[in-house]
Amino acid sequence: MKIIITGSLGNVAKPLAEQLIAEGHDITVISSNESKKNEIESLGAKAAIGSITDQNFLIETFKGNDAAFLMTPPNMGFENIVENTINAGKNYAEAVKQTGLKKVVMLSSIGVESPVENGPIKGLHFIEKFYHELENTSVTFLRAGYFYINFFNDIPLVKNAGIIGSNFPENAEIPLVHPKDIAKAAAGELTKISEGKTVKYIVSDVRSGSDFAKVFGNAIGKTELPWVEFKDEDSLNGMLQAGLPQEIAELYTEMGLGIRTGVVQKDFIEHGSVVNGEIKLEEFAKEFAEKFNA
Repeated sequence: MKIIITGSLGNVAKPLAEQLIAEGHDITVISSNESKKNEIESLGAKAAIGSITDQNFLIETFKGNDAAFLMTPPNMGFENIVENTINAGKNYAEAVKQTGLKKVVMLSSIGVESPVENGPIKGLHFIEKFYHELENTSVTFLRAGYFYINFFNDIPLVKNAGIIGSNFPENAEIPLVHPKDIAKAAAGELTKISEGKTVKYIVSDVRSGSDFAKVFGNAIGKTELPWVEFKDEDSLNGMLQAGLPQEIAELYTEMGLGIRTGVVQKDFIEHGSVVNGEIKLEEFAKEFAEKFNA
């Protein structure tokens, strides 16, 4: 198959490209970074260098392909992030429509069925709607859990304050996912025969805040590491002090609120709470410890 992969050589896109190339597929990787061209080609893929905000670029790139893995970057700039994310999704949808692409796998998220209290996820809520309107295109909405690698952002807090936490309680159960599990699931969906619009969850583990403190603490030799629930205002201020832009910090604070109220987990639970990924929290904790000790 001739398959488009968006996401440059990121945490999901690179292992996805490697797997599909190994299976013998003709892969084109879209990246906005010219410096990635050689690395993409060294994998055995074609490099399409351009911006996903450029609809004409997307249309030209999609032409003649059988399928596409479509994802939007987690932070589309530092302002108007949700609006920018939605517009990128519109561009993808129009390019699919104009080129008659037959299959799409969209990287979506738990919590996407809600338009509120889910922070950066809300842009995906509207993008799913765009893809639902595509005629004659099979779409799999691959709804991923909370990325394990987001916990790397907590390393300064652990080092400087000796705590880990967020604005949700230690007993909140969070669906989690490793990017490699997403890549494996996406490869399977891209290459199988399917019709219509399908929702599939990809979750590696479901664990609580107290588990994060215990497992990460054990991995880094801090067995008494506590989970601390912050007030929304304190969570926001902490992210701002850590250097996050205002809008990004506000969105992540809102997502924490959604975890606390259950909005983010709701659709995952209602769809059966299926855990189908392979990489559990304890295994990821080894990666956390490597980053912590680096």
